[in-house]
Formats: sequence, structure tokens, C-alpha cells
Amino acid sequence: MSAISPWLVLIALGAFHGLNPAMGWLFAVALGLYRQSRAVVLVSLIPIALGHALAIAVVAYAVIVLGMAIDEGTFRILSGVLLIAWGLYHLFYGHRHRVHIGLKTGLAGLAAWSFLMATAHGAGMMLIPVLMPLERAGAHAHHMPATDSLWIASLAVLVHSLAMLVVTGIVALVVYEWVGLDFLRRGWINLDLVWTAALISIGLWLLLT
Repeated sequence: MSAISPWLVLIALGAFHGLNPAMGWLFAVALGLYRQSRAVVLVSLIPIALGHALAIAVVAYAVIVLGMAIDEGTFRILSGVLLIAWGLYHLFYGHRHRVHIGLKTGLAGLAAWSFLMATAHGAGMMLIPVLMPLERAGAHAHHMPATDSLWIASLAVLVHSLAMLVVTGIVALVVYEWVGLDFLRRGWINLDLVWTAALISIGLWLLLT
């Protein structure tokens, strides 16, 4: 079960990102409504997922490389401090630095927007505790080449991104076809606040355990 748990966490985090309107489905629905096309909603999911995956990959590969260069205790401290600092920044200043993009953007612009949004939210940083066992395997299991660790990190990015894509697609289609965007005015869970609390909590956990 311990071997499966990190992958389940990757899937759960991907699903959470997919539920968050700021991560893509809101823009996909708005773009589809603007152009009056379900196909636009579906096509827009591709660059959104690719941009998100790229942002996750940057962190995943950094975890593997840095984990091989420094000891585990130092890495945990640095990761914990980074998560707490990013969570505090997101709490107090994140709303002032929103990434804006117009509805007339192309696929490349949409992918760039998704990458910047995922990076600004610290989407990849939350995966650090899950990816740490991977870098430890590459650093301490001498029978396991570094290329194998990088391959596992790539698989982790793929699993997470597919989960995000599936949930984003389901929510976008449900909202576009049946629900509409008016429900956001009536009430919606502040997922950004939940995410900020999670960043800080995981950072504290890394420092204290």
C-alpha cells in the first residue's frame, strides 16, 4: 500500500487542480461560450493540460536533481520553508498578481497562461513531499541510475496531469452543457484559500517531522 500511496496522492492532487476554476475549466467554458462551440471547450483543454504539465515537470525534475546534490534533512527544510513562504505570499499578495489573458488568445497563449497560473499557484510545489521518495531512490539506491529516477518523475507528471485533464474536462463540459456559469455568483468554495492552507500545512509538516 505504501508503494501505491504516492500515486494516489498524485491523482488526488490532479483532481483537485481540475476542480479549481482558476486552473483552467472556467477559462475553457468562457472561451466555449464566447465562440458558441463545444469543440472549443474540448480543444482548449489540451493546451491547458500541457501548460499545467510543464509547470509540474519543472518542479519534478528540480526535486530529482537537487535531491541528488544535498542530503535529505537539508532538502526537507528547504522544501518546507519554500512551501510556507509561497503559501504566505499567495495568501497576502497572490490576488494582486493574477495572470490575465483575453478570450481571443490562441492555443499557444492558452498553454502559456496555464503554465503561469500553475506556477503562480505553486501547483508543482505541493508535489514535493510525494516526489521526495523518488529522489531518495535515485540518490541512495545505487542500483538505480539517475535516468530511472527521471523516468519515474516523468511518469508522476503524466499521472498527475491526466487526472487534472480528466476532471477539468468533466467539470468544463458539465458547466458548459447544463449548469452554466451563474452558479459561481451564488456561491462556490474558495479553493484558493484551501490551497493556501494546504501549502502552509505541508510546509510545516516537512519542518516538524
